[in-house]
Amino acid sequence: MEKNQEIKNKEAEIWNILKFVMDPEVEVNIVDLGLIYKVEFYGEGNVDILMTLSTPACPIGDAIVNNVVEAIKVKHPEYEVDVQLTFDPPWSAEMISEEGKMLLGM
Repeated sequence: MEKNQEIKNKEAEIWNILKFVMDPEVEVNIVDLGLIYKVEFYGEGNVDILMTLSTPACPIGDAIVNNVVEAIKVKHPEYEVDVQLTFDPPWSAEMISEEGKMLLGM
């Protein structure tokens, strides 16, 4: 079943919000780093984010996850945001967008 346009628009908006969440260790946003795997919006204002970290032992992982929730809540305080971390597939530098590679000087 195809998602309706309103849901697609909400998901696109959330992706855009996440472009302002930075990984403070490298000062590049988490979308261009390839850390966001999936964004799903459900009509009642529920948002599910599936993401990873560059390493399971990332010392600032909790802060990044909290920043994801807070970034969405600033724009949409009524949304319920659930962030799930996964390490399957594990993150690799190939997941970085072209823009991210330019920002990192790669």
